[in-house]
This record gives sequence, structure tokens and C-alpha cells, in this order.
Amino acid sequence: MKQKENVQYAIKYGLLVLAFCFMGIGLMREEHKVVLKKAIHICLECIGVG
Repeated sequence: MKQKENVQYAIKYGLLVLAFCFMGIGLMREEHKVVLKKAIHICLECIGVG
């Protein structure tokens, strides 16, 4: 039983670390600016301003 809990612990926190690594890579590539720009354009099109 203890072995199964250790494996689940390793998988859970391994995926958490992987997620933070991918977020860091996205921030280094400045992907957040692209996402924000697309969100602004979509909102302006929905309102009918742009």
C-alpha cells in the first residue's frame, strides 16, 4: 500500500513541476502577450467596436 502512495505522490508532484516548467517556457517566449492581444481583438469584435 505504501508503494502505491509513493507512486501517486511522485506522479502528482512530477506533473506539477512539469506544468510550472511549461509555464516558465511560455513566459520566456512571451506567449502571454500573444494571448492577451488575441483576447483583446476577440472582445472588440464581439462588442462591435473593431
